[in-house]
Amino acid sequence: MKFLTFAWPELLWLLWLLPALVGFYIWLLRRKNRSAVRYANLGMIKEAMGVGSKYRRHVPPVLFLLAIALLIVAMARPSATVVLPSQKQTIILALDASGSMRAKDVLPSRLEAAQAAAKQFVADLPAKAQVGVVTFAATATLVQSPTNDREAINAAIDRMQLQRATATGSGLIVSLATLFPDAGFDVSTAIFGRDAPRNAPIGEGKKDPKKDFKPVPPGSYNSAVIILLTDGQRTTGPDPIEIAKLAADRGVRVYTVGFGTTSGEIIGFEGWSFRVRLDEETLKTIATMTQGEYFHAGTAADLKKVYETLNSRLSLEKKETEVTALFSAVAGLLTLLAGLLSMLWFNRIL
Repeated sequence: MKFLTFAWPELLWLLWLLPALVGFYIWLLRRKNRSAVRYANLGMIKEAMGVGSKYRRHVPPVLFLLAIALLIVAMARPSATVVLPSQKQTIILALDASGSMRAKDVLPSRLEAAQAAAKQFVADLPAKAQVGVVTFAATATLVQSPTNDREAINAAIDRMQLQRATATGSGLIVSLATLFPDAGFDVSTAIFGRDAPRNAPIGEGKKDPKKDFKPVPPGSYNSAVIILLTDGQRTTGPDPIEIAKLAADRGVRVYTVGFGTTSGEIIGFEGWSFRVRLDEETLKTIATMTQGEYFHAGTAADLKKVYETLNSRLSLEKKETEVTALFSAVAGLLTLLAGLLSMLWFNRIL
C-alpha cells in the first residue's frame, strides 16, 4: 500500500478535535483526583487499586480516541494504490507467422519454440481469462476468437501456417477489431488500402458516425491486453505505429515481444534467401505509446521467462482503491475492544 489520497481531504481538519478531547480527558482525571482527596484513608484506596490499575485505566480511553481518529480519516474517503488480482478478462495473442519463424537458430525452430512458450503461458493463466489468437504474415487472421477453452486455444496455436512477409500492423488492427467488434474498424481498408476516405485514419475507413468516441488515457482499458510477438521487421501492411495510436486511444496496453536476433540473420524459405532483422525500435515505440512493455527473447528459455513475467504482470495489477471500509472496520474493532476492556476491568463502559 502506498501513500494515501483523499476524496474529501477538508474533513481531515476534524482531527484537530483530538487534542481537545485529550484535554477534556485530563480535566476529568484531575476532577476525579480532587474528589478522591475527600476520602479519609486515600492510601488504602491506592493500595487496593494497585500499580497496574493506575495505568490500565487509561487504555480504553486511548483506544477510543484512536477509533475516533480512524473514523475521521475514513470520512475523508482515503484511497491507496494496492496490488490486487487483475480484472483483465481477455488477452489477444498476436503471433508472427512469417517464413522467418522457420529459422533453427532457436531449437528446434523459432516457430516450435514460440508455440511451446505460448501454450505454457496460456496454461498458467487464471481459468476465467479468455484468450484469442491472431496470426500475421502478409495479412492477418483471427484463428481463434477469445475463449477460455484451453484445448481450442492450443489447437489454434498449433495451426499456425507460415507465409512470406511480415505485416505487424495488420496483426495489431485485427487484434483491436477482435476486442472492439462494434468500433467501426475497416480492417480490409487498413490491410489492403482500398476505399479509404482521403485523410481518414488508418483502420477507420467507412466508419459509422454513431460510433465516434472520445479517446481515453493510454493503458486505462482494464478489460483486455494485446501481446504482440514478432521476429522481424514489418515488410507490408499498415504502419504498426499508426495502429498503436488507435490502441492507445482506446486505452489498450500492447506488450511487445521481440524474438530472435537483433543483428540480423540470413533465412531460407521456399527457395528464397533473405535477411531478417528484429525491429526493436518499433516494438519499443508501440509498447511505450500504449503504456505496455517491451521484452526481448533471444532463446527459447528467454521467451519462456518473458511469458512468465507477462503472466505475473497480468495476474496482479496495481490499482487505486478506496479503503474507507478498512479504516472504518479498524475503528469499530478498537471501539469494541475499548468497551470490553472497560467492562472487564472496571465493570463499566469507558
